Amino acid sequence: MHASRSIPGAQSVARAAALLRLITGAGDEGVTVADLARRADLTRPTTHRLLAALRHEGLVDQDERSSRWMPGPELYLMGTVAAARYDITAIARDIVRSLAVRTEESAFLSVRRGDETVCLIREDGSFPIRSFVLSEGIRFPLGVASAGLAILAFLPPHDVDAYFERHPELAEHYGSAHAEARLRARLRETQSRGFALNPGLIVEGSYGIGAAVFTKSGHPQWALSLTGVEFRFTPDRIPELGRTLLAHAHQLSTRVAAGAR
Repeated sequence: MHASRSIPGAQSVARAAALLRLITGAGDEGVTVADLARRADLTRPTTHRLLAALRHEGLVDQDERSSRWMPGPELYLMGTVAAARYDITAIARDIVRSLAVRTEESAFLSVRRGDETVCLIREDGSFPIRSFVLSEGIRFPLGVASAGLAILAFLPPHDVDAYFERHPELAEHYGSAHAEARLRARLRETQSRGFALNPGLIVEGSYGIGAAVFTKSGHPQWALSLTGVEFRFTPDRIPELGRTLLAHAHQLSTRVAAGAR
């Protein structure tokens, strides 16, 4: 039975949470009411009502000039408290920076949140041409960007099966390359290779590779990734980048285990 049917008020909470995720995932530019309503599959009056309630609580704010919605100050305060338990950026930042320096590409740390990954850290390398597909706060479904593909590949098989049952819409939203059969083939390749490869499947010409970072119990909870332009990710260079990426991911997994996260 769905929680929204069995717990009073759960549907409103779920709708408000969906809006918060969309707003925090929109980056510094914010997001319009029309986009929020469309992406959350809500009517505009319902969206307005929920946003007004969230704004009253300080969880969202509206830019006076653009009228776009952005995260509110209360979210920051809540985040600083939650970070003490869930955030590994303090022990990961130097590893992400080292990855960017070693490869000269943009390096990232992402975390799994439900059926998505959320980017926590971005460090740009020295190569002047960069990909801007990913930045702090940006979310992607598991299996879409290289970080989520790396995490999904190392989840237990029954969790992977359940994920595909919940999300038959991936191909519709992200293209035929994300149909279940083709995505499962990339999961097998990721398991064999050790790291995930996204050959321009989100933005043409923007390549990414990702490696899972594991909890002490061996669960893939985070991922390190690299992105760059296509001509930098040649068949000869990808294995080298992959080895560097895997070494840094192993280093971070070791740190996480030492901290018993």
